[in-house]
Amino acid sequence: MLRRLILALALALPLPAAAQDAQTLADIRAELTRLAADFNSLKSELVSTGATGNGAAGGSALERLDAIEAELSRVTAKAEQIEMKVNRVVSDGTNRIGDLEFRLCEMEAGCDVGNLPITGSLGGGAGGAAATPVAPPSKPASSGGPDLAVNEQTDFDRARGVLDQGDFQGAATLFDTFAKTYTGGPLTQQAHFLKGDALRKAGNTADAGRAYVDAFSVDPSGQWAAPALLNLGQVLGELGQTADACLTLAEVGNRFPGSAEAGQAQTTMASYQCQ
Repeated sequence: MLRRLILALALALPLPAAAQDAQTLADIRAELTRLAADFNSLKSELVSTGATGNGAAGGSALERLDAIEAELSRVTAKAEQIEMKVNRVVSDGTNRIGDLEFRLCEMEAGCDVGNLPITGSLGGGAGGAAATPVAPPSKPASSGGPDLAVNEQTDFDRARGVLDQGDFQGAATLFDTFAKTYTGGPLTQQAHFLKGDALRKAGNTADAGRAYVDAFSVDPSGQWAAPALLNLGQVLGELGQTADACLTLAEVGNRFPGSAEAGQAQTTMASYQCQ
């Protein structure tokens, strides 16, 4: 029984990815609770029968049980900490999604904010019961979803056209408005990047650098992250901040090895005589 208990505890410790996918944290905590009950029952049995003498592995059986009990308590506490963190992330994410749904409804013609469905728990209700599905509010035949996507592309193309015409300051203003209007959209990172390009061509180098920072921050592994980091390093060099420029350009190679931007970063670093 002691070996089976130790084995059960060992299996509870690693929690491989497949097991985590198949079980919720509540399931894991329930199993730990059951294991603790079995453990206490075994320990009481050993104490009552006096079977606490020295074992082959060294130390008394009771001492080894005490060590297992301490480890079991640690694992249980860790599971509770993880559950609390997951619940906080789920709650925060759900609230943010609900806020976005509210803001989108305000922009859609015919959308009644008062009849918005309850936002489902992030992750499909992991860590709690899923929200009861509610039918979406009735909308006109021309739904706001597709119209919003079309407007987003149209606004982006308008800003891009102004940039191509050489009105750099005007383009920067349009891209800035676009990024604030369509926060989190598929074109937002590129809008920040092109805003930086427009400001750089307009001679506003410092603000261009801030735009590149914004572009990188939107998605550090996104399509425009490497170009934004490269241009940020170049802008820092143009502003005379050579040390910072070298560090930023080196980061391009670290984050995006083998990319065209990494090669350009190496060339620029050579021109700055980076160490």
